[in-house]
This record gives sequence, structure tokens and C-alpha cells, in this order.
Amino acid sequence: MKLIETGIADCYVIDFLSLSDIRGSFNKPYHKTGLAELGINLTIQEQYFSVSSKNVLRGMHFQLPPLAVAKLVTCLSGAIFDAVIDIRKSSPTFMQTYSIRLSRDDKRMIYIPEGLAHGFYSLEDETTLLYMASGTFSAAHDSGIRWDTVPVTWPAESPIVSPRDQQLVSLNKFENPF
Repeated sequence: MKLIETGIADCYVIDFLSLSDIRGSFNKPYHKTGLAELGINLTIQEQYFSVSSKNVLRGMHFQLPPLAVAKLVTCLSGAIFDAVIDIRKSSPTFMQTYSIRLSRDDKRMIYIPEGLAHGFYSLEDETTLLYMASGTFSAAHDSGIRWDTVPVTWPAESPIVSPRDQQLVSLNKFENPF
């Protein structure tokens, strides 16, 4: 595993083990000891995946304290434009953003610590993202910030956005618990 700085405190891109031969490939995105050696102590409590059509935007999501979660996110098929914003008030990178293109061919993932809002824009049909989370989903703590109020230059001005995401609070009205 190789750690790549993103410019946001404690948020990293990680190149993971991927072996290929004539049969196909073998990939290991999660290795507790390998991540710990890189300074990331993450125990996975829950995994889930999403499948998105081209031009879908999901975000900017997070889970509120005391049930905030850290996540590893990787693209299993298709491609995405992935973005995070640091909403931790005490962070040296508070309100800074980072974005990256992730695809099935990259063999990399992004580590998103607690206190970052996360979203992505699907660049291809049938794009599948795998999420590995440090905690379990809590509907009562599920939250987000409206995608078009975050200082990210998205690949499209009129993406397909769920009614829920369209109704999220704007960044300037967000009551920050982090």
C-alpha cells in the first residue's frame, strides 16, 4: 500500500495491492495491518456499495457525532469525480476541498476521516462504489450539505440529484457539530 497526501488533514489517497495476469486480477483494498503501518487505524464495521448511472451526483454526505464514521471508498466499476470538504472546525484544513477521479482501473481508494463531507459525480453508467465504514449507518445521524453550495468545480452543472440531496442545507446555513 502507498499513501498519497491530499492536502486535507488526515485524508489520503491510497494505492492498494493489485495483481494481474492472464486470468484477470486480484485486489486487496483493505488490510488492517498495512493501513495501520501507514498511520490509519480503521476497523471496518460495515460495507456497502452504490451503483449509479452516468451524470448522477450523490453528496455531500456524512454522519453526525457521536456516530460519525470514517470511510474508505473505492470504485469497482465505471468512473467517478470524487470530492470531500473538511468541516472539522479545529482542523488546519477547515473548509478546504479535495477532488480526484477514481475508476475501476486505478487500484486506489480515498480515506475519508470523520468530519469530512463526501460526494461524487458518476462519469459512466453502471458505476459501482464500495464503501468500507468504521461504524454502522444511523438514519438519525445521517446528514449532508447541498452539493452546489460547496466550493467544488463539478464536471456538470445539471447532474441528476436525489430529492433528498436537493433539500440538504446549504454550506453557509449548516450548523456544524464537528
